[in-house]
Amino acid sequence: MAGMQTTHGGADGLGPGAADLSTYWLRAFLEVAGEGSFTVAARRLSLTQSAVSRQIASLEAALGGAPLFDRLPRGVRLTAHGRAVLPHARAVTGQLSRLRQELTDLEGAARGLLRFGAFATADVALVPRAIAAFRARHPGVTLTREEGFTGPLLTRLTDGELDLAVVSTTGGPLPQDAYELHHLLDEPLYVALPAAHPLAGEAALGLARLAGEDWISGSAEPAGTLLDAALRHGFRPRVAHVVAEWTAKQGYVAAGLGVTLIPALAAQGVRQDVALVPVHDEGTPARAVYAATARGRSRAPSVEPFLAALRESGRLLTG
Repeated sequence: MAGMQTTHGGADGLGPGAADLSTYWLRAFLEVAGEGSFTVAARRLSLTQSAVSRQIASLEAALGGAPLFDRLPRGVRLTAHGRAVLPHARAVTGQLSRLRQELTDLEGAARGLLRFGAFATADVALVPRAIAAFRARHPGVTLTREEGFTGPLLTRLTDGELDLAVVSTTGGPLPQDAYELHHLLDEPLYVALPAAHPLAGEAALGLARLAGEDWISGSAEPAGTLLDAALRHGFRPRVAHVVAEWTAKQGYVAAGLGVTLIPALAAQGVRQDVALVPVHDEGTPARAVYAATARGRSRAPSVEPFLAALRESGRLLTG
């Protein structure tokens, strides 16, 4: 913090060519004012008395030339100009001190703001556990969270509106040129069936065996959803009902209106009148879940500890 810019010329009374105000001058001024002595101030600042005198002279010149101290036989006393400067010098140095502390806290993830987003089923267990662990370790950091689909979350990350996004490979691989992808877990899929469905007791099911079923999906178009896997198996699922919320999908399944795919992260909250059967197909890989950050940008200091909390939460869920 080398200095504070003053305004040159005009109504400020400093005159043309006034120098910048150095924070070193202000500190010397406050020490002399507080101690009433150049000698004592110099000792506290680990400077010579002549060095302190030069700093005060420079400050006086920058402020228009009026003396800030009356030199007395024993010590010094503030002049009217010096008394006017005193509260401003305290305010400036205090603000700079608070700034230094704030920057130190940021580097230690003790303060600041972390903006992140996550897809819906990550909010069932993965994200809440990570938030709880992070807040216990970094209570001074403010977290803001938003929910969304992977595509829009990545767009907001690109636009600088998020610091981190929890995303998945639903709908295809994630772009790696613009994002750093931090793997959290691989998430198997389940098919949710009515409890009385003939296939409810199977140990595992291939999607091809469900080609004739009515499906409940968050979109009428399978592409870009979990049902994208069905397209890779050579059949287009018949979407009978478009339902966005996971809990509502379960209600439709329980009523016998169709079947749906549920990722493992959402499986913990499945109701008892719905049967979950693992999807087992060599051509249907598990959905991968990542924390994404924008490539080539400086990260907020709190990103790394939050990533650690997300990894820890992922290990607990898959362990």
